[in-house]
Amino acid sequence: MPESPGFVAFAVELLGHVGPVRARAMFGGHGIYCGDLMIGLVDDDEVFLKTDPETRPRFEEAGCRQWVYTGGRKEMRTSYFRPPDEAHESPEDMEPWGRLALEAARRAARAKAPKRKGKPASKPGKASQPERLRRTAPRRSRRPR
Repeated sequence: MPESPGFVAFAVELLGHVGPVRARAMFGGHGIYCGDLMIGLVDDDEVFLKTDPETRPRFEEAGCRQWVYTGGRKEMRTSYFRPPDEAHESPEDMEPWGRLALEAARRAARAKAPKRKGKPASKPGKASQPERLRRTAPRRSRRPR
């Protein structure tokens, strides 16, 4: 069942104290983004927030339900959890849960970031492999056949 546009707007408003939040349609639902980071999603008019090993225990202790979907023939467990009912009362009540989701999204982004610091692309004075091959490869003649 698709989300109602009103609920998607409500979810964005609820998470508004976390930062500049927007919704983007995806896979039959909506992703909730704070800047460029996906911090949550809306599915069947319910909000689910991103967790990681550091934040998941808070959601589990509060009795939050994990977002599970069926992929093919099996259930797929995700890192998204529905915040407690009382968090849905106001942006102030949702803010601590949204901040946990933002922290989890930031850690995930840092883990995926390329680790290029301090490593030069190639050693100085050495040509890259394609350049070396171009210099040493024999030239083909352009005789008509």
